[in-house]
Amino acid sequence: QVQLEESGGGTVQAGGSLRLSCAASGSIISVNVMGWYRQAPGKQRELVATITSVGSANYADSVKGRFTISRDNAQKTVYLRMNSLKAEDTALYYCNADVRTRYGFPNQNYWGQGTQVTVSS
Repeated sequence: QVQLEESGGGTVQAGGSLRLSCAASGSIISVNVMGWYRQAPGKQRELVATITSVGSANYADSVKGRFTISRDNAQKTVYLRMNSLKAEDTALYYCNADVRTRYGFPNQNYWGQGTQVTVSS
């Protein structure tokens, strides 16, 4: 069993910053891609950023230049530094990880419970 525990959400004024963290734990052999997604009320869940185990990052156009994703492989943790936050960044942010739990079997995909980010204008 694998758990993803997110932290760091909260309420911030427009223009402010937050850092989200997500730690993977459980029966893990290795973690491949880790990422952040978000879902605003009434909208579909969307990609924010992903990062591979070797540090190759991918961002949604809406957050490029403002958000930075990083990871600590030894701690099985992914971070999302969010700067210059806007009201439209308000959403429930979910951590996602592609995890190898058994040799000889495909990786499995896991989601965290979500952490709320609210940006007041």
